[in-house]
Amino acid sequence: MFSSKTVKRFLPEKYLMILSAFFVVSLVISNVIAAKVVQIGWFEIPAAVLAYPITFLMTDIISEIFGKHYAKTLVKIGFAVQLFSLVLIYLAIYLPPTIYMVEFDSVFQATLGSSARFVIASLIAYLVAQTIDVHMFHALKARFTPKWIRNNGSTMISQLADTSIFITIAFIGVVPNIGIMIVSQYVVKFCFAALDTPIFYFITRRMERKLKEVNYENS
Repeated sequence: MFSSKTVKRFLPEKYLMILSAFFVVSLVISNVIAAKVVQIGWFEIPAAVLAYPITFLMTDIISEIFGKHYAKTLVKIGFAVQLFSLVLIYLAIYLPPTIYMVEFDSVFQATLGSSARFVIASLIAYLVAQTIDVHMFHALKARFTPKWIRNNGSTMISQLADTSIFITIAFIGVVPNIGIMIVSQYVVKFCFAALDTPIFYFITRRMERKLKEVNYENS
């Protein structure tokens, strides 16, 4: 475990900014593209499944390197960012279009208007799931040594809650079979969680080497 002094000296480095940027972009984009439901084989899933799992990877990496406090802070920032994006979406919808854009305004409103519903669904699911993820990650870290257990375990458990809550709120009354969509999306997220393990190991090991260098310089 690295000292808090070492971590604080490391915070201004590019790694934390890059992780936070990927987290925020993936979070916001997932709300925008969630309106599209895609068919992959037997699976019916929102297109957000391409972006949203990345947020769990980012919080797990930050939990591993910087600790629970910084992961929880990022979760709070993500919640605020989603609220802000919701405000911007509604402002864009209600601003009067110019004459040559009137015919496209209904399409614009339909697209972004549905995104507002997905942001609300995402806010609730996000707050529950990310909180579970951070706490579960550190609970597993305290009991098990291998990184893959806390990385995969926390993500797979928290995404079950996230998927159930988000799909129910976002698609009830829109999609005929909510159950199939929940199972489909969770299976895909489960696979993503397993596949991102090498990325988790690569990034955390690289950052740990950097922290050791900083710690050595301060010794």
